Amino acid sequence: MNAEFIDALEQLQREKGIDKDTLLEAIEAALISGYKRNFNSAPNVRVEIGRDTGIVKVFARKTVVEQPVDTRLEISLDAALDISPTYQLGDVVEIEVTPRDFGRIAAQTAKQVVTQRIREAERSIVYSKFVDREEDIVSGVVQRQDARMLYVDVGQTEAVLPLAELMPTDQFKPGDRVKAYITRVERTTKGPQIVLSRTHPGLLKRLFELEVPEIFEGVVEIKSVAREAGHRSKIAVHSRNPEVDPIGACVGSRGMRVQAVVNELHGEKVDIVKWSEDPAEFVANALSPAKVVSVQILEDEKIARAIVPDYQLSLAIGKEGQNARLAAKLTAWKIDIKSETQAAELGMFGRLTEEDDEDDIGTLSADWLNEP
Repeated sequence: MNAEFIDALEQLQREKGIDKDTLLEAIEAALISGYKRNFNSAPNVRVEIGRDTGIVKVFARKTVVEQPVDTRLEISLDAALDISPTYQLGDVVEIEVTPRDFGRIAAQTAKQVVTQRIREAERSIVYSKFVDREEDIVSGVVQRQDARMLYVDVGQTEAVLPLAELMPTDQFKPGDRVKAYITRVERTTKGPQIVLSRTHPGLLKRLFELEVPEIFEGVVEIKSVAREAGHRSKIAVHSRNPEVDPIGACVGSRGMRVQAVVNELHGEKVDIVKWSEDPAEFVANALSPAKVVSVQILEDEKIARAIVPDYQLSLAIGKEGQNARLAAKLTAWKIDIKSETQAAELGMFGRLTEEDDEDDIGTLSADWLNEP
């Protein structure tokens, strides 16, 4: 090794952010192992690499004693005084023992250490870049697929998208571009592992942030998201500025903003509802597109009883209970839906009757209230 090697390390420090002195210390430690392995040396050697010249030297470290027992580890006082008159008993003397052909071993070891450290540094850089992007959206290109995963090139590294995290409507092949949500970033022995999802509710939220400037700027806030990926979703929005309509901002001119999100989600229907501090109003909004006559809130049971016109009952519940289920997820209330006729029969208008017991609650929704 020579001064050109030192120049190369300095360039690595500038380009990769790998400290030159840290690299040299790692090479010196590796060279000690290489020296012991190749020259059957006792474990009392030190390797030094010139920080400016790159010249490698090996020193045997021996303790000064009256009468040496093991000459590999000890040196007599007389011999030590021949080297320097300042040595005393117990001092450690360093004697250069650099082998003639040690340069070849040094060069090979240095290459291995530098290559390994570069790889580690690159992995660390990638990890640092993506760990800060957890719960964010990323765009990449599908590389390949196996029985469990899609492998997506996201720049600098490859992320994994489990097939279980794909929407039913997703059909990707190598070369396709895909947007996905980063659920977690982990350190592994093979480098950082970035796990993606297309079904996570966070994906819907991030897509709206990309499409709606008012959300990105914080004027409009997404309060909650409920999603059945690939089928239908609901988001509750609120405007911090009374003059800004949160639903209109999300829909966009001629529906262009929400349509862009729907297109990215391959046709998944998205209901945008207005959030309210009033639970009754929020539940009524969440059951959109159904019209709600009234909502009664049972705070202790965390149940909201919604009354809808008879002809709106099936719409409020939705196909296989989907609309009511999403509304319950969105509001974090268990929602019991009754038609006006059923409500009248149960005495739900005006006040809650004693006959309206727990068996009546959820008559139409017992199958879907507890679904995930």
